[in-house]
Amino acid sequence: MSMTVVVTRNVSPRMRGFLASTMLELAPGVYSAPRLSPAVRARIWAVLEEWFAYEQDTSMISSLAYAGIDPRRLGDYALARKLPRTRGDRPSG
Repeated sequence: MSMTVVVTRNVSPRMRGFLASTMLELAPGVYSAPRLSPAVRARIWAVLEEWFAYEQDTSMISSLAYAGIDPRRLGDYALARKLPRTRGDRPSG
């Protein structure tokens, strides 16, 4: 049995709605599902990867934990993209 957690920052309503439809939203931007099959988890992640390309100034991390496995050996998967500031974005003064 596995526990999947996805933590997001500054994602679009489309992505929040999709995650909320597939997982329980524990707090704003924090989603969890205690029993996702590997196939369902892979499909969810595939959608997130595809939609992530259209997000701006967004970050997301997913963690997967299996019962009975040493937490120091967990595999983490992350997507993060920070767009560089342009000259017009810098505060004046």
